[in-house]
Amino acid sequence: MTRHAFRQLDVFSDRPLGGNPLAVVFDADSLDDATMAALARWTQLSETVFLQSPSDPRADYRVRIFSPRGEMPFAGHPTLGACHAWLAAGGQPKATEIVQECGIGLVPIRRDGGVLSFRAPPLRSDAPLEAPLRERIASGLGLAVNDLVDARWVDNGAGWCAVLLREPGRLHRLSPDPVALDGLKIGVVANGGPAPDTAFEVRALVFAGGMLEDPATGSLNAGIAVWFAQAGLAPDRYVIAQGRALGRDARIHVAREGDALWIGGRVAECIEGRISLPGGVPVR
Repeated sequence: MTRHAFRQLDVFSDRPLGGNPLAVVFDADSLDDATMAALARWTQLSETVFLQSPSDPRADYRVRIFSPRGEMPFAGHPTLGACHAWLAAGGQPKATEIVQECGIGLVPIRRDGGVLSFRAPPLRSDAPLEAPLRERIASGLGLAVNDLVDARWVDNGAGWCAVLLREPGRLHRLSPDPVALDGLKIGVVANGGPAPDTAFEVRALVFAGGMLEDPATGSLNAGIAVWFAQAGLAPDRYVIAQGRALGRDARIHVAREGDALWIGGRVAECIEGRISLPGGVPVR
């Protein structure tokens, strides 16, 4: 049995219970894949991350990201939460920007006051959704195809596609059909938001043997930001609201600087302690 420092955070919120929870396990070099996957299934959070020593000398740390369904090469709120935890534990970056190593490679992260932001990775796929898939999504959400302004892949390693609604009021009147949409990860975007500071509002719907809604999603909003920047649909700086359908009040900050898009938010501390896990090399 090994004992590890452990934190649970709330990402994309300036206070506990407003954003997306994340579990962080420190000193995880000794843990095998089976143990990490088992813990992610046990926490039943959308993601659990494990901080390890980097294998790339340019990186400050390495993170392994697990959902209850398996390992992910990249995800946004785990990236910011892992960075917050690493810094809070005394991590010292090698340069001005923090560099995280993960499944998609190196991800730069910067600090601006209390906001941490990661540089949006390039999209693996940014093609318009094929007509049959667009029709399937519209019908599966209880919409007509004409209710969608556009629909595209925004996949940066997490498998998202996204649709932009013509009528913002439809965002909270969707009728998702988990059977019709099984296997898809869909971001639904509406102009405006619940407060004057929000330019857009987003819902993130994951269909895997049912429907799960994510309260605050960095990877999806990073993909949407790349799409909107390419299409000229958004200003250089704006804020996205997410989580209202789940009683949350998350805020995702987007900033465009030259060719770079930065996706950021605040992180709130919730739980700090130690966790006992089977196997591996004991950590004092």
